Amino acid sequence: MSEPAYAAVDWGTSSFRLWLVDGAGAALAERRTPQGMAALTSPDFAPVLDSHLEALGAPRGLPVLICGMAGARKGWVEAGYVDTPARLSSIAERAVAAPHASRDVRILPGLAQRDPSRPDVMRGEETQLLGAFGFEPTGRALVCLPGTHSKWVTVGAGTVERFTTFMTGDLFSAVTQRTILSHAVAGAENAEDVDAFRSAVSAAFDNPALAANLLFQVRSRELLAGGAPASARERISGTLIGLELAGGLPKEATGQGITLIASGRLRQRYSSAFDTLSVPVRTIDADQAALAGLSICARAIWSA
Repeated sequence: MSEPAYAAVDWGTSSFRLWLVDGAGAALAERRTPQGMAALTSPDFAPVLDSHLEALGAPRGLPVLICGMAGARKGWVEAGYVDTPARLSSIAERAVAAPHASRDVRILPGLAQRDPSRPDVMRGEETQLLGAFGFEPTGRALVCLPGTHSKWVTVGAGTVERFTTFMTGDLFSAVTQRTILSHAVAGAENAEDVDAFRSAVSAAFDNPALAANLLFQVRSRELLAGGAPASARERISGTLIGLELAGGLPKEATGQGITLIASGRLRQRYSSAFDTLSVPVRTIDADQAALAGLSICARAIWSA
């Protein structure tokens, strides 16, 4: 079995993923927990990291490369931002050393869009983009990275030209937990209603200005026609994703297609939404893209 050359970590707001990686970029072992930035204070990061490395039997002194919210202002240490238009190759160049670490730990920066009319930031997704497209120049692509804060990114010739964030996941949590619609989805569990989801995607995409009304119709439908909690949840999900697609998809993209970087349920959700709108999609696994991006940066940092 190969020996690890470094550890790669995707440290998000609500999740922690660590891989031990060999010199060829292959994952040898993995750890996943809900110990994201939101559950930690700055002094917690080093011991949490060390505990996971120890659990995997990582060699003492193994270097670690981290992307994501560990580099945010409220994370381990602020890694700053690379301003757009941003070369993907500049991510590794701006890595920051973490303090109070028992080994060489570097944290990658995020990206910032400082246009006063469209200010935006990202952390973690830039590493997935690097893993998907590499340092080499590519043709222009429109990329969707769904999540709590979904990103829509235009990439061209190895450069992130611009991007837009949609709070779709946050809104779904707020609507289903903090509004009157929480009663409609109670007991939905893991049941699905594909027809309800796709119908809601189409309605919101065609009439985004009516999104608030479409959401209230979930309540009205429950009162007047009954229906299963799963159908209500799928209509809320479809409405919010359809609203996101209405804002993120330029008219020409419905024919040219997009690149979707996603895993698990989000990959299924967004693939279904794009299929509903007849938008061609090239899909890349988000976990694999994150690991590939971290590996590219690790080689650039420690082989220099």
